[in-house]
Amino acid sequence: MHHPHVESPSVAATVDKLLAEHRTGLLTMQEAISLLRQRTGTDRSDADLAGLIAKKAAHLGIAVVVDGH
Repeated sequence: MHHPHVESPSVAATVDKLLAEHRTGLLTMQEAISLLRQRTGTDRSDADLAGLIAKKAAHLGIAVVVDGH
């Protein structure tokens, strides 16, 4: 059974939570995006989510690895 897509509380709030959890460890952009999808069921594009994550990470002073190297 498939429920209609509901963006849970807010994708932005989930990003905050995700970054807070990974504050000490490096999180790659790909990991962040896939965790975000799992938690929120969002269908926003990867580029859109990456932009949001990068903006929030910068604001929080957290490094997000963009290419995994």
